[in-house]
Amino acid sequence: MVRQYLEQNVYEALQDRLRFLFEEFENIYVSFSGGKDSGLLLELVLGFRNQYYPDKTVGVFHQDFEAQYTVTTEYIERTFDRIEGQEGVEPYWVCLPMATRTALSSYEMYWYPWDDTKKDSWVRPMPRRPYVINLDNNPMTTYRYRMHQEDLAKQFGRWYRLSHGNKKTVCLLGMRADESLQRYSGFLNKKYGYKEQCWISKQFKDVWCASPIYDWSLSDIWHAIYKFGYDYNRLYDLCYMAGLKVSQMRVASPFNDYSKDALNLYRVIDPEIWVKLVGRVQGANFACIYGKTKAMGYRNVTLPEGHTWRSYTEFLLDTLPIRLRNNYAKKFNASIQFWHKTGGGLDEETIQELLDHGYRIRRNGVSNYTLNKKSRVIFLDKIPDNTDDIKSTKDIPSWKRMCFCILKNDHICRFMGFGMSRQQKKRIDIIREKYKSLEEMEDEEV
Repeated sequence: MVRQYLEQNVYEALQDRLRFLFEEFENIYVSFSGGKDSGLLLELVLGFRNQYYPDKTVGVFHQDFEAQYTVTTEYIERTFDRIEGQEGVEPYWVCLPMATRTALSSYEMYWYPWDDTKKDSWVRPMPRRPYVINLDNNPMTTYRYRMHQEDLAKQFGRWYRLSHGNKKTVCLLGMRADESLQRYSGFLNKKYGYKEQCWISKQFKDVWCASPIYDWSLSDIWHAIYKFGYDYNRLYDLCYMAGLKVSQMRVASPFNDYSKDALNLYRVIDPEIWVKLVGRVQGANFACIYGKTKAMGYRNVTLPEGHTWRSYTEFLLDTLPIRLRNNYAKKFNASIQFWHKTGGGLDEETIQELLDHGYRIRRNGVSNYTLNKKSRVIFLDKIPDNTDDIKSTKDIPSWKRMCFCILKNDHICRFMGFGMSRQQKKRIDIIREKYKSLEEMEDEEV
């Protein structure tokens, strides 16, 4: 896919999109994470509202994950101090217990920010502001105790609609397509767009999410922050001084798949918070020390003597708690069935290489989930123990690949492509359609 540049720049396009949103939706709120993208979007949205729609109310939603750098907390506090009391701006700072994925432990898939049973080990004190939503002050009727973080964000939108006249509502996100191929694909292949806009997607009845800066680049973001003199999270300055590339700088939970490699930065940049992180989530110190070593599944893992990759995978599965074991087994079985019955789209070079190395494979039509309509290939024999002899790609099945998911604590199995799977998105779309009527019935009852 080749980018096509129009005469309009991204800032001008954003102005048109914001005008569209303010005309189409009665309720608008911005999801503010404390990062550069959402921070810039918030500034631009409030500036646009003040200039063109001063009578419109804009909500500001912050989902607090408890464990974060001190400078991130300071930036969030500065931002809320600035918008607090502004006419037509409603702040919501959510500090509720929620299930958040962790990639640090082989025994736990989740940790729980603001866990009311572990107040003594919280990384930082509960924010004290009248608009902070916690277990002692929770107007969110759609919240369920310890619900998944993604569900909490979605259910906030649903509650926001119900508490604001039950009118059409949109949540503005600072998501950009160039951050990952998965996000790019998500925008490109949007099925639930609003009035044919690929950057708007439906969540619930009359609740939508919009990413009006989806086509902005990293340089666009920093250029705008500099040009308009906006405040930003000073963590980026510290990361720059620590030698990180701009593309490596993330404001996210320190325990997820994308951030665990940078855990050592906490020890350098924010030692006081680091001490609390070690006591908060099991495996934090281990991941910091061994984050890029064999112990965390990186580099070449040596197969124990007497084991095949299949037997080693089965051994590791037996050591896991039942819930985690079943999670991996379900994904592994789905992958095996997929490669035996449906097949994945592969380049002709890879197909020829597999044939040259004696793999028994068969073409099974054309993959509709690849842009250039690659041939689907199924494996006629058992899934290979490893495919180290295939150099053109790693996107083919093997027991070694499954084993690496366990060694990396990759509970979602992104290493096997599950995070990028369009088949999985298709199943989600089917589930959405199935339960869409149930959500609408529940809304009507409320």
